[in-house]
Amino acid sequence: MSLSYHDSSNPDGAAVPRSGVDRTLALLLKGYGWLPGLRRDHPGEDPVATRLFGRPTRVLRGPEAVAFFYDEHHAQRSGALPGPVLDTLFGRGAVHTLDGLEHQVRKAMFLSWLTGPEEVGALARGAAEGLRERLAEREGEEVTLFDEGGLVLARAVRDWAGLPGYDAGGTVRLGRDCVAMVDGFATPGPRHLRARRARKRQERLLAAEVVRARAAPPAELPRTPFEAVVAHRDADGSLLDPATAAVELLNIARPTVAITWFLTFATHAMSLRPRLRRRLAAEEPAGLARSFAHEVRRFYPFVPFIGALAPDGLVLNGERVPRGTLLLLDVYGRNHDPALWEDPYRFVPDRFLTASPHTDALIPQGGGPREGHRCPGEDITVAVLAELTPMLARLDFTVPEQDLRIPLNRIPTRPRDGLRIVVGAGAGAVHG
Repeated sequence: MSLSYHDSSNPDGAAVPRSGVDRTLALLLKGYGWLPGLRRDHPGEDPVATRLFGRPTRVLRGPEAVAFFYDEHHAQRSGALPGPVLDTLFGRGAVHTLDGLEHQVRKAMFLSWLTGPEEVGALARGAAEGLRERLAEREGEEVTLFDEGGLVLARAVRDWAGLPGYDAGGTVRLGRDCVAMVDGFATPGPRHLRARRARKRQERLLAAEVVRARAAPPAELPRTPFEAVVAHRDADGSLLDPATAAVELLNIARPTVAITWFLTFATHAMSLRPRLRRRLAAEEPAGLARSFAHEVRRFYPFVPFIGALAPDGLVLNGERVPRGTLLLLDVYGRNHDPALWEDPYRFVPDRFLTASPHTDALIPQGGGPREGHRCPGEDITVAVLAELTPMLARLDFTVPEQDLRIPLNRIPTRPRDGLRIVVGAGAGAVHG
């Protein structure tokens, strides 16, 4: 693909009108397989042109696509996310919707807490201790790991982030609401309605806590993520209004709770591979837990694609693209691209033992530099998984007969039965 910006040889040239049939219904029906299938059906078209959500759309691919997509000269976030996604997953006014200096200043607030080794390690250790205690309480019972993981992670992020106003029952509701926000963002119907209600409920609660905190005597320095958000000033020097502050607090809590998807996938992987489970339990070789975390994020489907909008003057492979065209980066397809990964549909954690993955190769939570639009919670996801998976591997649990299939037509997906386990029921035998 030839990717360029501002075609100086023909600055006033007309955009080439390529749109095609709207594929929104196909996306809803096919899920993760839609975009890779679309690319396979148009092998000579680069970029692939289609329509999605009523908008002309271009699908970016090839070795240059990630770096190109995460250059703000080529792709803009403001206005890119549909209202239904904002009202469920990210929230109105979220950092994900900003560009330029506004984005840099807001993003710095997140990076200061979500990427420091000490801060990340504290949250990972809290999650591990919480899961260990919770599963010990349920010894001998059949539990759904997906559900238990979400509640444990909600408690861990509540304590770590210093979120006030959440008693035991409120924390359970926080966990369930954060799961609902993720589970319902990409589908119409009851799941989507639950997601909207969950976001409204949590935004209202957190906005009230922001107002209450600002009315109290000011703290000397931000000591928790909650205090950092309350005290944050945007590029124009103004405090975040309480509603936006609540949105950004949820953009710390929600992605942390969403690690339960990866935790469930990780347990799915080790349950189907007893030898790998034994290696994880022994934590041999050194670094295996972290490599395993990377491979879980690569192999299992989570984010299907990421979208942005074309600015004025964008040229793709000689075509002037109309401003506002939706640009899609195929995340699932790239994480399974045979040009990047040997045996991409085999689960092989050892592929990451000798070297960490390249920034623009492994993009399960987005790509580009961390100062840009890459997910700031990526370090936390890897750290939590690397802390939890050896503990789970050593735990005495069995996997009862159940449906472990992972449907690719559901976004976001997970094992059909949520991965039910029985703790303390035997010697770790695997069934099903």
